Amino acid sequence: MKLKIGIIGCGAIATAKHLPALSKLKNVEVVAFCDLILEKASHLAKKYGTKNAMITTDYQQVMNNSEIDVIHVCTPNNSHAEISIAALNHGKHVMCEKPMAKTYEEAKAMYEASLKNNKQLSVSYQNRFRADTIYLKKLCESNYLGEIYYAKAKALRRRAVPTWGVFLDEQKQGGGPLIDVATHALDLTLWLMNNYEVDYVVGTTYHKLSRIENAANEWGSWDPKKFTVEDSGFGFVKMRNGATIVIESSWALNTLDIGEAKTTLCGTQAGADMENGLSINGEEHGQLYTKKIEFGSAGIDFNDGGSKEPHDVEAKLWIDSIVNQTKCVVQPYEALVVTQILEAIYKSSKTGKPVYF
Repeated sequence: MKLKIGIIGCGAIATAKHLPALSKLKNVEVVAFCDLILEKASHLAKKYGTKNAMITTDYQQVMNNSEIDVIHVCTPNNSHAEISIAALNHGKHVMCEKPMAKTYEEAKAMYEASLKNNKQLSVSYQNRFRADTIYLKKLCESNYLGEIYYAKAKALRRRAVPTWGVFLDEQKQGGGPLIDVATHALDLTLWLMNNYEVDYVVGTTYHKLSRIENAANEWGSWDPKKFTVEDSGFGFVKMRNGATIVIESSWALNTLDIGEAKTTLCGTQAGADMENGLSINGEEHGQLYTKKIEFGSAGIDFNDGGSKEPHDVEAKLWIDSIVNQTKCVVQPYEALVVTQILEAIYKSSKTGKPVYF
């Protein structure tokens, strides 16, 4: 028996990540495609759907289909909560594209809906499934690093502003690089530290380079009038156990120190750094050491000849958690805290004051 999946939102993220990954799994079939632009839904249905797949612009039609087991939410941030909660209330399991929601209150409502309906809810943080991340997670779980008391979550771009879709629209997205790319780096950092107890957050966001006309950019210049989100944002997070996390994010920043979905961890026994591949540093027999960890092309080996790409691994483990009724890797509470911290940075930037949890 195959799990039946419905896709809500047939834009770039569904096309590039969710559907190619699901198409590699033998125990699922995509039976519904929904998008506000019918042609997008129709195009993906022809490529990835079953013969008689539903094609619609109304997500409620997908919800009302009792045969559908799982919903993947691939829409702009401002509709994540509405659609996810509706799906959970209709008895569907939900994989929501990151971030969990535009606001903490919306994310909390999603979390509560998953508990009330006893259905799986996960958020698409595929960077947890990279080879370097998995290796480092095992080190952390074995206490190799000791107590991790300082960390840095890094998502810095020099000039890579996404100028398509609704990325620059604060109303629909809730923010810019913080909510778009820093969300991955922060998720990795919290998960590796296994620390979700926050004391307070201080943050700043900037609208500086976004005001430049005809700016140089990887994906073409932007319209400053439509650039309503921050172009860079930074946060300082104090955890209840005394640990500190620094968050750096940008789409446009005059820096050469770039890198996305990276973390630096500093513990009492050793440290880890993802700046130029994964390196472990520490002291052994009275000497300082640095070990560069080399990885081949493989990520996780399932011994089944399947893909090892992070988004493919994510999809496989997500579906396995539903089939086997086990906990999914990305728990909704974890994603909820990520959203809460990011929202606190925005609030702190506006008020000029710390946000206490």
